[in-house]
Amino acid sequence: MEVILLKDIPSLGQAGQIVKVKDGYARNYLIPRRLAEPATYKSKKAIEEQKRLIERKKQRELERAKSIAEKLASLRCVIRRQAGVEGKLFGAVTSSDIENALKTLGFEVDRKKIELPEPIRTIGSHTVIIKLHPEVKVPLEVWVEKEE
Repeated sequence: MEVILLKDIPSLGQAGQIVKVKDGYARNYLIPRRLAEPATYKSKKAIEEQKRLIERKKQRELERAKSIAEKLASLRCVIRRQAGVEGKLFGAVTSSDIENALKTLGFEVDRKKIELPEPIRTIGSHTVIIKLHPEVKVPLEVWVEKEE
């Protein structure tokens, strides 16, 4: 019997995938637990349409991420903090500080998408990776300057 998986099942496949299983397994386990539904002509067409819509949505998100990446690549982000004589900061610059600086420049970037291995603790130029999309990563130049 062919069924359409409604949830990911490690031994069978991913949600939305059409798989062939034994009749008893489908009738007694998968369908009653709402893990799958019988694969009819109508349900196959609906799944194909959903996949097309999801693919279009992913493509739009990728294009939007690429356009933002082009703008961010040419950007110079400046953050001013208090620092000591040797150039060490009193405190640190974190991903939320970079998020706020980008927000003032007109970019909405979630701080979770800013890959900062450890907080910045010195004055100078630092390169930070911003992950806008699973396929789009942008290096951003962050300048930390001493506050006068």
